[in-house]
Amino acid sequence: MGYGNIMKVETSGASWQTAQQDRLGYSGEAASHTMAQTDAGRMGKYKSSIKRVGGKFGIDPALIAAIISRESRAGNALDNGWGDGGRAWGLMQVDITPNGGNHTARGAWNSEEHLCQGTEILVYFISKIRNKFPGWSTEQQLKGGISAYNMGDGNVRSYDAVDAHTTGGDYSNDVVARAQWYKQEMHF
Repeated sequence: MGYGNIMKVETSGASWQTAQQDRLGYSGEAASHTMAQTDAGRMGKYKSSIKRVGGKFGIDPALIAAIISRESRAGNALDNGWGDGGRAWGLMQVDITPNGGNHTARGAWNSEEHLCQGTEILVYFISKIRNKFPGWSTEQQLKGGISAYNMGDGNVRSYDAVDAHTTGGDYSNDVVARAQWYKQEMHF
């Protein structure tokens, strides 16, 4: 894909804090893989839509699936499509608050239209990180874009601390590890 190879992105996986969502006694890549697997049955319902959207935007569908897993547990963590206390919409949790993304929710929470919106936002942030850090490798820029999807590009200040300001302190590392699992195990 034009945004880098998700299988070549370095990852340390989920933090202890994130792993506690599932009461796991371990963290790291193994925890990310376990959480991705937990969401696999629900994710299967969206696989064809995810693949179409990935193809449309040139984004690895496994990455879209991983963001869906992290953000909404493939819809399981949502209340009528809403999450984050009513501040975010849909499988990819598009932020609608003025101090967040200030986006207008598009489509049904589990629709292809929503997936397109979330993926457009991801592509936007990857582009911002590419411009901000032209010396980073394509895979580093992809990882930085994933972090920016969670917290904005202004909070991505260095590659060594790419997740310093993300939810759980591990957003891109966890998403990358989940994406690698979806790529290998569910053939996204």
